Amino acid sequence: MGKVAFVFSGQGAQYSGMGRDLFDNDPAAAEIFKLADSMRPGTSEQCFRGTEEELAETVNTQPCLFAMELAAAAAAQKAGLRPAAVAGFSLGEIAALAFSEAVSLEEGFRLVCLRGELMQTDAEKCDSAMAAVLKLDAEAVERLCSRFEHVYPVNYNCPGQISVSGLRAELEDFLKSVKAAGGRAVPLRVKGGFHSPFMAEAARKFGRALESVKFRQPAVPLYSDCTGLPYGDEFAALLSRQICSPVRWQDIITNMIESGIDTFIEIGPGRTLCGLIEKTDGSVRTFNIGDCESLKKTAEEVCGC
Repeated sequence: MGKVAFVFSGQGAQYSGMGRDLFDNDPAAAEIFKLADSMRPGTSEQCFRGTEEELAETVNTQPCLFAMELAAAAAAQKAGLRPAAVAGFSLGEIAALAFSEAVSLEEGFRLVCLRGELMQTDAEKCDSAMAAVLKLDAEAVERLCSRFEHVYPVNYNCPGQISVSGLRAELEDFLKSVKAAGGRAVPLRVKGGFHSPFMAEAARKFGRALESVKFRQPAVPLYSDCTGLPYGDEFAALLSRQICSPVRWQDIITNMIESGIDTFIEIGPGRTLCGLIEKTDGSVRTFNIGDCESLKKTAEEVCGC
């Protein structure tokens, strides 16, 4: 067997009730939720009983997903699962940052709360949204985007799937152009045009906050959304740039596989990243950990625990 990677979910996978059974049944997971509540009262309540609309607000989504994902990761470690590398999709990169011990859990939670606030503020300045474009290659999507002033290719997810951010006023015509080109577009469950120039002010302010953070070298290789490569020592620059730049997810997965990773465990609600990974390379194994049942199954399959 090769090596295992933990990959942390991004926005859009959240649901009411996420993490509740981990909290109830795993002391290591419960400690993470208690830490989150001590710093941001009501975080676990939002995870366990928040409405879909409440959880869709970026200012809530990001800290709630961070807490749920770090809780699931703590439970995974307790079950004997040990990654050789980590990465996270968008806000998931902050969870991966904390899990890798490049920052403390407390610092990571503080940063994800700030990040959510800044990105929501920028999102509210203009009526923007995101969509996933399917069945077209990256070059075709880039050409279509170039015909519009405010539509941008932002997340390079896997072969044949690129997410775009754009003004709603332009997205309707953009989506028609996608259909005319033989593709298909699916609206994403996020409230804003993330990883695009719409987030420039959030990126700048987040970068300023990162200047005072004391980063450590990760305990395992941590891959950057901006470069698709493991971090060196440029944490602040890349983490701030990530907010208004494309996520190079396909590159991350390809580079991890080339380094010897053959088993990917998605940490967080759902299997979105598992699907993207399988489309990038069908020869690797994928698992997810989002509750006690999936934790048990994954531990049994990966390490016979």
